[in-house]
Amino acid sequence: MARLPGRGDGGVGDTAGVKYVSRVPRPPLDRLIDDLYYLEGAPPYARLTLPPMPSALLIVNLGPPFRIRAGTETATAAYADGCVVTMPTRAFEFGYPPETRSVGVHFKPWGPAPFLPMPAAELCDRPVTMEQVWGRPAIAELRDRLATAGGPHEMLTLLEEELLRRLCETAGLGLVRHTSGVIAAAGGAVAIGDLSVAAGVSSTHLARRFKELIGVTPKRLARTHRFTATVFAIDPAGPIDWGALAGGAGYFDQAHFGHEFRAFTGLTPTRYVEVRRRFLREHPGHVLDGWSLPAD
Repeated sequence: MARLPGRGDGGVGDTAGVKYVSRVPRPPLDRLIDDLYYLEGAPPYARLTLPPMPSALLIVNLGPPFRIRAGTETATAAYADGCVVTMPTRAFEFGYPPETRSVGVHFKPWGPAPFLPMPAAELCDRPVTMEQVWGRPAIAELRDRLATAGGPHEMLTLLEEELLRRLCETAGLGLVRHTSGVIAAAGGAVAIGDLSVAAGVSSTHLARRFKELIGVTPKRLARTHRFTATVFAIDPAGPIDWGALAGGAGYFDQAHFGHEFRAFTGLTPTRYVEVRRRFLREHPGHVLDGWSLPAD
């Protein structure tokens, strides 16, 4: 899986003034969540761009407000108590305060559904505040408890307990989780029509469940998986054969690959590599490196 803000592989990271702690939650949350994390410190850049990926995000903010711009045609909005971002279809820009502090959740694409009071489709590329999701009294109480906890590990336990308390049965979750797993295992290279046949449901029913629980169709999820897998095959430190990379990922040709790249990131492939190299050059080994890009 790719990385959203602060995303890591578990454990503790502390580089260039940023502290990051993460761990996988216990069952049954591990079927919905990749990791819980704590992030504190001064981000490497005031603004970071996050390309789309097959994941979703919940942030409980404990520091000054941060800002999100969901696409170039939308206005930047401030988030004081935190936010929920269902699986995005476009690049998001995060604007961080000089000192940020938060706990959060990196969900699997279907992961937020059991915790949302509305269908995920209503939130597609529309981040909402924690107050809009869980209500002002509940999130105020949770933020108070987190702020007075005895350190990152206790904070992650508190967040995990809150999620377990709010976990509810969700119609169609098994279908969406299984089909999403097939898409992920194939790196997005699947025939969408075959998915509904294998699941024993109509393509219309499958697409409706995906929109309800993930916010996008199976086809869009497959495109995102393929794009993410392709990007992770790029070594920005070395030479890149774009034609071979595009062909190996199943794109029709290099032009098709370039079009997808711009649609997902707003950048050409060569410009993306330039920006990635900037991050590597200016902040080698940084805990936030790997998916986010400098936006300033």
